[in-house]
Amino acid sequence: MNIEKFVSMVLEEDIGRGDLFSLIGEDREVEANIIAKDNGVLAGEIYAKKACELGNIDIIFFIKDGEKIKKGDLIASLKGGSKKILSFERTILNLLQHASGIATNTNRYVKLLKGYNTKILDTRKTRPLLRIYEKYAVRCGGGVNHRMGIDDCLMIKDTHLMTIKNLKQLIKKAKKVLPFTTKIEVESESFKGAKVAMKSGADIVMCDNMSISEIKKVIKYRNEHYPTILLEASGNINEKSIIEIAKTKIDAISSGSLIHQATWIDFSMKIKENI
Repeated sequence: MNIEKFVSMVLEEDIGRGDLFSLIGEDREVEANIIAKDNGVLAGEIYAKKACELGNIDIIFFIKDGEKIKKGDLIASLKGGSKKILSFERTILNLLQHASGIATNTNRYVKLLKGYNTKILDTRKTRPLLRIYEKYAVRCGGGVNHRMGIDDCLMIKDTHLMTIKNLKQLIKKAKKVLPFTTKIEVESESFKGAKVAMKSGADIVMCDNMSISEIKKVIKYRNEHYPTILLEASGNINEKSIIEIAKTKIDAISSGSLIHQATWIDFSMKIKENI
C-alpha cells in the first residue's frame, strides 16, 4: 500500500463523514507547532507530510526521520486553515507517535549492538495493514528489515518442516522455480537441524531459541564448511540476551519486540497564533 493511500484511509477512519467542528467553527489562517513530550528517535515525517499535503497544510520539520529528539524539542511547524489543521491534528500526531515509538525502541537495540558486527532485524510480527509503515519506523531507528512478506524470501519454518519429507530435494526444486535473487532461509532449533539445513542448500539458517553453546557450534561448523551461508538468531530476544548472542559473532539477530513491544513517544500540537 503506497503512502498516499494509507494516509487517506487513516484520515477517513477519523474524519468519517466530516469533522463536526467544521460545521460551526470559523476557518482562519493559523500556525501550529508540534512539540516532543518525550526523548527518543523521530519517525513518521514522510507520513505526516503526506497528510498535510492532502489537507493543503504547509509543514516544516526541524528534526528529520532517524534523528534524536528531546522532551521540549520543536519538531515541526504547520500553517494553514484552522479547520483542516484541527481535523488532521490527531492523525498527524498518531502517525508520528506510533512510528517514533518503534524507532526509539529499535534504536535501543542498535546501541546495544554497537561494536559488534551483528545486524538487528525486525520480523513479520506487525499489526495488520501497518507492515510497511512499521518496518519503515524500524529503519528510522537504525534497524534492518527482514522480509516484507512471504513473497520475497522463502523461509522454511518449523511448521513447514513438519510437512517436508526431503528438505534437500525441496530446496533443489525451489532453486529451479524461484527467481535467481530469492534467498532461502531455514529455521532450525538445534545444531543437528542447522547442519541439515546447510547441507540441504539453505542460503540463511535461523538459530531459533538455541542456547549460546549451540549457536557457537553452528557458527563454528558454518565457518569450517559453508562460509557463505548467513546465520540469524531469534527467539526470546531481550536487552540482556542480545549481547550474549552478539558475542558469538552471528550475522544477525531478529526480534518481533522491536515493533510489538514499542511504546509510543508523546507529542502535542499547539495552535501558535492567528495570522
